[in-house]
Amino acid sequence: MRIAVVAHRGKTLGDGLPELRKRLTAAGIDDDLWFEVPKSKQAPKRVRQAVKAGAERVLVWGGDGMVRRCIGELAGSDVLLGILPAGTANLLATNLGIPHDLARALDVALRGAPRPLDVGTVNGERFAVMAGAGFDGHMIRAADTSAKQRLGRLAYVVTGARATREAATRIRVRVDGKSWFSGRASCVLVGNVSTATAGLVLFDRARPDDGVLDVGIVTAQGSIEWLRVLGRAVRHHAAASPFVRVTRGAKVDVRLDRPLPYELDGGDRGSTRHLRFGVEPRAINVLVPNGAR
Repeated sequence: MRIAVVAHRGKTLGDGLPELRKRLTAAGIDDDLWFEVPKSKQAPKRVRQAVKAGAERVLVWGGDGMVRRCIGELAGSDVLLGILPAGTANLLATNLGIPHDLARALDVALRGAPRPLDVGTVNGERFAVMAGAGFDGHMIRAADTSAKQRLGRLAYVVTGARATREAATRIRVRVDGKSWFSGRASCVLVGNVSTATAGLVLFDRARPDDGVLDVGIVTAQGSIEWLRVLGRAVRHHAAASPFVRVTRGAKVDVRLDRPLPYELDGGDRGSTRHLRFGVEPRAINVLVPNGAR
């Protein structure tokens, strides 16, 4: 099987890319295709080159943004995806049980079990973890690259605290063609998996291979109400909060009364007043630990 490595050279795991090269050689892989990029937005071109050159398995070195861009190219193909979680949050790897350790993650990428996963779409782009507008959009926008380099995951805590002060706006949500929510809210979130940053379980029923997306609306305003929501999320019962409503569906249409920042898989995508979500069932095959649920 021809293997390709697509790596964000600014991300670190273990002793870095030199260690990865040594471990691949030790595993008897010396004809791999190797691509390094300084920014994740350059990854799709390298993925296309790898597939054209005959790669049947692509190992992605980087964070959720890097993984998302590679999935955007590989979805719908038979190419296997191995994740080497070298980013800040690494939410997809966490949800799939992929270790945040180079030796163990590489073992999964080379010898793990392929698992077909759904891929979400929003406004024409694919995502694998979560996407949304409002609170999370403000938080992600403020946690820019320099903040994450200085503070790591703590950057999301700092910017999240600031985002709780943002005013709510009127949001209308239709799920599978039917009106589901209309009112003032501070966040709308659509997820393909259950767990977000800091181990917060936002959608306790979410499964990445069930053919639907989980939808959440948060009406909390101010730090006190948001602390109550996050407290429930820590205990894996966010949906039990009086400030949270959840549902599930394959098509989700969100309209906002004013432009709000939105994000997908931890990447800032600007501001919008309209979000159109869909799902591509079992569109990508990701290597996970053998025996993983």
